[in-house]
Amino acid sequence: MEDYSSIQILSLFLLFLSPLLLLKWFLSSQTNKNKINPPPSPRKIPIIGHLHCFAKDPHRSLLSLSRRHGPIMLLHLGSSPAVVISSAAAAKEIMKTHDLIFSNRPVFKVNRKLLYDLKDVSVSPYGEYWRQLKSICVLQLLSNHKVKSFRSVREEEVLLMIEKIEESRGKNIQVNLSEMFSKLANDIVCRASFGRKYDEGEKGMRFRRLLTEFLVVLGTVNAGDFMPWLSWINKLNGWDNRVDRVAKEMDDFLEEVVEDKMNQRKFEEIVDEDHDERKDDFVDILLRIHMSQETGVSIDRDSVKAIILDIFSAGTDTTSTILEWAMTELLRHPNAMKELQNEVRKVANGKSIVTEDDIENMSYLKAVIKETLRYHTPIPLLVPREATQDVKVMGYDIAAGTIVFINGWAIGRDPVSWDDPEEFKPDRFLNSSIDYRGRDFELIPFGAGRRGCPGISFGIATNELALANIVNKFNWELPNRMKGEDLDVDECIGVTIHRKNPLIALAM
Repeated sequence: MEDYSSIQILSLFLLFLSPLLLLKWFLSSQTNKNKINPPPSPRKIPIIGHLHCFAKDPHRSLLSLSRRHGPIMLLHLGSSPAVVISSAAAAKEIMKTHDLIFSNRPVFKVNRKLLYDLKDVSVSPYGEYWRQLKSICVLQLLSNHKVKSFRSVREEEVLLMIEKIEESRGKNIQVNLSEMFSKLANDIVCRASFGRKYDEGEKGMRFRRLLTEFLVVLGTVNAGDFMPWLSWINKLNGWDNRVDRVAKEMDDFLEEVVEDKMNQRKFEEIVDEDHDERKDDFVDILLRIHMSQETGVSIDRDSVKAIILDIFSAGTDTTSTILEWAMTELLRHPNAMKELQNEVRKVANGKSIVTEDDIENMSYLKAVIKETLRYHTPIPLLVPREATQDVKVMGYDIAAGTIVFINGWAIGRDPVSWDDPEEFKPDRFLNSSIDYRGRDFELIPFGAGRRGCPGISFGIATNELALANIVNKFNWELPNRMKGEDLDVDECIGVTIHRKNPLIALAM
């Protein structure tokens, strides 16, 4: 009798069973087809699916697709299912009705590398560690009480900015508002969080360039996350080396921040007999929690650096982006600029510097900020979520493990929610109760629910104060007698959407 190997026997067995297996698969697929109701899906490209939709201006390409396929749309990113949400009603189901099911984050390779193996607040898995980190950030830095306590920091830094603009005006020099807003936001975040600024000379400029590159890399969709067999391309095209370099340079900087603070604490304990009564800043508190492990979860040194990085990146980039686009649109819409200046100057009543007390009475200023958030949503595709179990959303079946992208930019341009959505019209908010804090799903630039941004009050306080002061103190013109309608609005894609070209203007 001829000998057969185990593989040959298995092959013969499968050959015998194959008709039965095919019949069972066919019947099963028909049954599942009747039970499962997936969201509508555009035609996909073999192998890559819909990954090409994320190659350039994904918020725009996904909006275009959603207008043909609906506000909840199924995509296939390689072999990974993803759902894109493009309406307020669908967003409400994700971030309110089923908020707990969608409170987790998908795991991407670049996040692991740049964010200390997911130890920061924005992308760490939903659970006790994340809850403790968020609680620390809110209680020690981002609560309304804490935000109010940094008022003097904001006012001092805005005054310094105004003085620099005044100096440029005296010399008839153009002002790079993009760079100025970035520095302002960075200095306020550093002083509030770390008790000092990190903007000294070339070192400060180098850090701001590094932070910009960090956010670009972090916001780039990597095909290797969805098609692991293509990961070799990242080695060939230098992407892996770039990620490694940015991670190393950022870690070196954060190590310096931590070491400076630890050395400062040691020095103060030696020379200051009353050091126990001094006021700790945010990094002091993080280091104390790290040393004592008082939260009950492990807050190691990498956790401390990851949280600092969150504060640096989110606090600086989002704030400066909002200011940059607000001034862009005011320069493009002279009537809106005039109305804002009239309101601010009337409330300021001749004062050269606007205070936060004055801002309480500036309804048009607040409308300009809201309209900027709608029209130029700083993070157009909100930080993605992931379904932790099977769930129905608007009648469609969403499987566990599905990635969810909420297109906040598209929701802000939805004609179902907004009249003339493609027009910049701050007046729409003068008699509207719609706000950006996560209760009104027509306007969710900071997300909503458990994973909504906890730093809204911190950033908006800077936006309002800075914008009020630069339109109160100065009139503005574009260089070379350019008209407002000729000012470009080209975008540079990363985690946030900045202007592609710096905003340059003349203070008059």
